[in-house]
Amino acid sequence: MSRDLIQVQGLVETEDSVPIQASVSFELGADAGRRAQRRPPWIRVRAASNSAGYRETRELMRSLELNTVCEEAACPNIGECWSAKHATVMILGRVCTRKCGFCNVETGRPDPLDIGEPMRLARAVTVLDLRHIVITSVDRDDLADGGAEQFERCIREIRAAAPATTIEVLTPDFLRKAGAIERVARARPDVYNHNLETAPRLYRVARLGADYQHSLNLLRRVKKIAPAIFTKSGIMVGIGETADEVFSVMDDLREADVDFITIGQYLRPTQKHLPMERYVTLDEFADYARVARDKGFLMVSSSPLTRSSYHADEDFQQLVAARERALGVRN
Repeated sequence: MSRDLIQVQGLVETEDSVPIQASVSFELGADAGRRAQRRPPWIRVRAASNSAGYRETRELMRSLELNTVCEEAACPNIGECWSAKHATVMILGRVCTRKCGFCNVETGRPDPLDIGEPMRLARAVTVLDLRHIVITSVDRDDLADGGAEQFERCIREIRAAAPATTIEVLTPDFLRKAGAIERVARARPDVYNHNLETAPRLYRVARLGADYQHSLNLLRRVKKIAPAIFTKSGIMVGIGETADEVFSVMDDLREADVDFITIGQYLRPTQKHLPMERYVTLDEFADYARVARDKGFLMVSSSPLTRSSYHADEDFQQLVAARERALGVRN
């Protein structure tokens, strides 16, 4: 089977709210601090826009009382995406029950479950006339199902209000939530994304409280339940991982039959967050993309500002085309 689509340009967001069940303090050494302050010329973050599209997106989210990961996770691409009327909605409130080393989403006591949220989300999809919508969430360890039913209800409401709209979910890991993965997968989103975020060795600082094998099994389980669903996962680089560790993560994802991998530069939100070890070069991102393509991913997005949901609409169209080409070659 030939799988040769590669997207080397990219920007977006990611913030799969991931666990870290204890507070962790990070100390940035002097040399690392100097490196972090020298932002290379290939990092170009577009400032928040004041375009009509940006204002309309912001005002709609406010009026419908919807949260976005674009704002809560301080995504660097918010100006571009909102100007194009693209936003990743963050359901289940704006407060996460876990504390990630890299994540800018607020941690604490979560908001009460909002039963009207799925209907308001469907309304936003119709008002913005979206072809593709991305839905993510905070972690809700306080809920028996981790929030899986809310994901299911959002998918159902959007299908009813805008049947032509394709749906991508970016879920937390639903750790120790029996039946949650199955519930979301059986609701049949078009894309199921769950980010591994980094190599297993670094989970103790980046995803303390999460389990690498559980996250892999989540992606594997989704594919077994609904083989037609595109599966997707992303990692950050620049936090101390080695190239061999990145390649090993790729192998694990391919073994789980994941279709799409995103690789982006970690950018430290604040001095309280996980330190950035270094800026990964453009040549390294291109090399990661080449290796990922050779390993058989249907699609790759590997660049400094790649995030999980950037250009998700266009990516979905390309995923469909790539699968059709792959099936044509196999047949």
